[in-house]
Amino acid sequence: MRPVDTASIAWPLDDDAAEVYTGGEASGDSGELTGWCEQGQLEKQDGHRSTPCSAWAKIIFVVGVTTVLGWRQGGSGFMYPPKRPEGVQLPPDQWYTQSLNHFNPSDTRTWQQRYFTNDSFYEPGGPVFLMIGGEGPADPVWMVEGSWVTYAQSLKAYMLFLEHRYYGKSHPTEDVSVENLAYLSTEQALADLAAFIVDMQESLGFEDNKWIVFGGSYSGSLAAWFRMKYPHLAHGAVATSAPIVAQVNFKEYLEVVRDSLATVSEDCNTQIKEAHRELDMLLLHQIGWRTITTEFRLCTPLDARIADDVSNMFSLLAENIEDVVQYNKDNRAFEGVKGTNITIDTICGIMMNEDEEPIDRYADVNSMILDVYGKPCLEHTYHAMIEELQATSWENNESVGGRAWMYQTCTEYGFYQSSDSENQPFGDKFPIEFFIKQCEDIYGPKFNLSLLEAGVKRTNTIFGGRDLKVTRVVFPNGSIDPWHALGITSDISNDATAIYINGTAHCANEYPDSPDDPSQLTAAREEVYQLITQWLNEE
Repeated sequence: MRPVDTASIAWPLDDDAAEVYTGGEASGDSGELTGWCEQGQLEKQDGHRSTPCSAWAKIIFVVGVTTVLGWRQGGSGFMYPPKRPEGVQLPPDQWYTQSLNHFNPSDTRTWQQRYFTNDSFYEPGGPVFLMIGGEGPADPVWMVEGSWVTYAQSLKAYMLFLEHRYYGKSHPTEDVSVENLAYLSTEQALADLAAFIVDMQESLGFEDNKWIVFGGSYSGSLAAWFRMKYPHLAHGAVATSAPIVAQVNFKEYLEVVRDSLATVSEDCNTQIKEAHRELDMLLLHQIGWRTITTEFRLCTPLDARIADDVSNMFSLLAENIEDVVQYNKDNRAFEGVKGTNITIDTICGIMMNEDEEPIDRYADVNSMILDVYGKPCLEHTYHAMIEELQATSWENNESVGGRAWMYQTCTEYGFYQSSDSENQPFGDKFPIEFFIKQCEDIYGPKFNLSLLEAGVKRTNTIFGGRDLKVTRVVFPNGSIDPWHALGITSDISNDATAIYINGTAHCANEYPDSPDDPSQLTAAREEVYQLITQWLNEE
């Protein structure tokens, strides 16, 4: 096996990626880059990285950085914001006084919830569009970009965006201790929306206007559930890429990843599977551990005797590919923002390059992802992941979002993307038990499988799973997106329709259009628009 030569990766990358490749100097024959680091110098030992820079961003679904820490494994499909347009004034933060606990009348505590508005298209009597915040910060760029903005402009709508409790700047409690996370639940979030709408109707004079709620991924589920639970407040809902079914072991996720890779070539899956076979062989001896440490640019040496570290590493390496598949060719960061040029074609182009052994190609994928996001190494240790997610102060902004979402998965949803299916190429090193252990280690021993199974059953009992009883809701899903396996992909009724968009990924219809969009995506956006128009003509 040779050292990974990141300079040999010639696939088209964005400008930021190119800066990573040219921003340092090569050392020796390895082609490794040195001379730059976000937070300190990178030391060398025997021609290889040994001491990584100090802590760097470890978040996927909260800040839009590729996965390098295992808590993303809790499973999120966060709807990334589109690129911030130049020269466009974004709306300022506004604050709504929200109840802490909607289900205890004697608890009168309140907190400040962030929201945004855009009235530039509104004409009196027009509809009100409300974007529902999900498991990350609410970004005001959504007030000026995205398909819903196009709809608002055409339909003369007033636009609002309410951030989800416990994410971004919306801090209901003094910290995110286990005791305070008790106020983080789907039902509290839906009640937040209801209270907000009622007060906005009164303060803005919108009692007679028709409200349409929008959401993507988790917030897409919230949109559908809000329409079901509060039909008098929402006239209709657009529930994009919404995982409607709670499920402890979401092993189907990797099966869809396999199917999506196969759209390029089944050989892509074959080579990934072979890379895992070679990795398994290297785990059998300490020389192999050192080889893995070097090839896959681990921040600290691999000790294969620590099973949780091995599981975490395998899961993170799989996530390099999972995330590319999930957001394949989405316009979430159009015009060259980091990572958007890395597609399924890119990944399979690397994995099917016969100039190298499969394990070297798999390492090349890892190096490409690290370099595109400016990361010197992969933090694979389980202890580091757990320690990050045990932080309870709001000052730890990067880890807090992950702690909040992990709590929701440990108590309500599961969604754990395990390796338990035999019908996927990523091996068997991160079974469901690995994820349940995370819940126990982060929040305490009572957050075990029994508690999670009860929570998942409760979620599906309250909201109905795929037996959802709703009207005037549309469920767009992409065939490439692994989350469609938990969504609505066929019509519930004539008034609750599914749009299954072949060849598209997560929340694709929510992003701004592009000249490169496939015709079926353009048609899906138009179908959503026509449905909203139809709803607004109904009483």
